[in-house]
Amino acid sequence: MADSAMFGDNKVIIGMIHVEPLPGTPRHERALSAIVDQAVSEARVYADLGLDGLLIENMHDVPYLRGAVGPEIIAGMTAVGVAVRRASELPLGVQILAAANREALAVAQACTAQFVRVENFAYAHVADEGLMAEAEAGPLLRYRKLIGAESVQIIADVKKKHSSHALTADVSLAEAAQTTEFFGADGIVVTGLATGRATSVDDVHDVQSASDLPVFIGSGVTPENLPQLWPYADAFIVGSHCKVDGLWSNAIDPEQVKALMEVVRDLRARDER
Repeated sequence: MADSAMFGDNKVIIGMIHVEPLPGTPRHERALSAIVDQAVSEARVYADLGLDGLLIENMHDVPYLRGAVGPEIIAGMTAVGVAVRRASELPLGVQILAAANREALAVAQACTAQFVRVENFAYAHVADEGLMAEAEAGPLLRYRKLIGAESVQIIADVKKKHSSHALTADVSLAEAAQTTEFFGADGIVVTGLATGRATSVDDVHDVQSASDLPVFIGSGVTPENLPQLWPYADAFIVGSHCKVDGLWSNAIDPEQVKALMEVVRDLRARDER
């Protein structure tokens, strides 16, 4: 089950808030105050419709930088995080693309978020942004200790989406999950090939069988595939399905969220029987 200190003992649904393009990025248009207000509005929709947690991510900041972002992004994400925390008591996570993991941890600490989603925690891979050549686990856990952020949990992607894993072709997904656990992650994220693409049930089962850590599904969750995935994961990060036409860059569609949560309620009721 998901970590009891963060979510309780039930399987949980985490709503993804795709923060609008931040200052300094190619698609930036709106004032930061408007960007913050939009994120807060989405957080309230998710909370009102019964989700269990929230995750803020700078996905509109394409094309992403590799492994670091400027102070303007850190400041913007902190402003969003603080406002979302004030608007909702739901557990909050932070992700800053691409693989700006220390920056995400600093933002999480500043806005009292409960977790960060990180890339490149163990092994290396080739991402859209280029070669992620060094594992983040060692420096990141030392940085977490340095800033006194041990209460912020690290949820790490394994063989993540939007990446080539030819460098580790001889390392199975199960082995990668075991290494991620050994290196000190607090949870593991399994994804499909891309944002909105379904995660393989077999992949989730393999990770669940290989590791004792909570398993998060990080892409492609829908009302149709959730019943098949449900037995093998502890947390489900939902984004694309909850948007108009199922496209991550569109506005939230409350009816889409309601449809998903109806299935969640049925599955929870079944578990209680």
